[in-house]
Formats: sequence, structure tokens, C-alpha cells
Amino acid sequence: MIEPWISVERIAEHLGVTRDSIYRWIEAKGLPAHKIGRLWKFKVSEVDDWVRRGEARDNDARNTDGR
Repeated sequence: MIEPWISVERIAEHLGVTRDSIYRWIEAKGLPAHKIGRLWKFKVSEVDDWVRRGEARDNDARNTDGR
């Protein structure tokens, strides 16, 4: 079965965050997203892999040694 493309609203719901967080993560943290026309679209599997790799962590969480 082919994985569908989903909207900003649906990926935000999937992750339990706001739409604003999604847009910030695309820009600042490299959230895997694909622009189709004016719309951002997502594959849940790509986003889940991104989260599992720890890419969604706050910068402060990465620097626990005070740097």
C-alpha cells in the first residue's frame, strides 16, 4: 500500500504539537517536509524516523554538559 501525503494539520495532530511548531521545525530543525505548490506535505514514516533519531529534541537537551 502506498503511504499517503498528509497535511500540516494532520502531522501536528500526529505529533501532538501546534501547527506553528511544525513550521518552526521545518525551518530550524530540518523536519522532513515536501512543498507541493504552496502546501507543505508529509510522510508519517519520514517524520517518525526523524523523531526517533532525536532531531525533535530541544537544543538545550542536546547540550547537557553546559555548552
